[in-house]
Amino acid sequence: MNLSMGTLTGGLQAIAPLFEPVYEALLDELRAGAHWHADETRWEVFVDIEGKRGHRWYLWVFQSRAVAYYVLDASRSAAVPSAVLAEVDGGTISCDRYGAYKKFARLHPGFTLLYCWAHQRRDLLMLANDYPQLAPWALAWVECIGVLFALHAQRREAWLAGREYGELDRGLRATVQEMADKREAALADPTLPAPAAKLLTSMRRHWAGLTAFLDRPQRALDNNEAERALRPAVVGRKNFCGSGSTVNLFSSNPWSGS
Repeated sequence: MNLSMGTLTGGLQAIAPLFEPVYEALLDELRAGAHWHADETRWEVFVDIEGKRGHRWYLWVFQSRAVAYYVLDASRSAAVPSAVLAEVDGGTISCDRYGAYKKFARLHPGFTLLYCWAHQRRDLLMLANDYPQLAPWALAWVECIGVLFALHAQRREAWLAGREYGELDRGLRATVQEMADKREAALADPTLPAPAAKLLTSMRRHWAGLTAFLDRPQRALDNNEAERALRPAVVGRKNFCGSGSTVNLFSSNPWSGS
């Protein structure tokens, strides 16, 4: 059977409204959760819209235990998570250090942000690559983060299995304190190179979010779930660049699933 592209796209546009109740039900299920992974990536929509410059939009994902909920929006601001999690009193969000999540948490104090340690590790690897003379210093920190992941995994496994994990918890907290002490000692050193000082200053500024997992043994140290959920779109846009129409972008979204 040979079908024209217009027939296929027209058919998809015709059936899209049938999925709106499903999309709304997924949102209800998402809002019933208490913890979410969140991330966003650029997405081009090649339509000129009055009042908007350029074609840059953003594909957001909010993932709970049961639902991966996607939102395509022209904004990358805190307005998007505020709308998605409207009427939710609070919970925890695993995310990166992007400012929209920080603003969302300020506007909604019932939410706690769990910053991704994989991003912190990535910053150190980038520092080692950009400044080879600082590579040994940066890689020593990477090793510390590796220990942190291992200790947290042991504690999490014990917690999930219902085993006593008091000793594991104390060891993990001691390691986190050692990292904080190491950071402060380095920042107090007047000879610390500026790129390293900048990285550690950022670590200090985000420390509360980086260590929020200590009282939440069930939570992951990274935000890999959200990044994996966005990966098909990231791979796809390399082939088809984005969307060529705004049809059904505003009222419904075919990306969500459970």
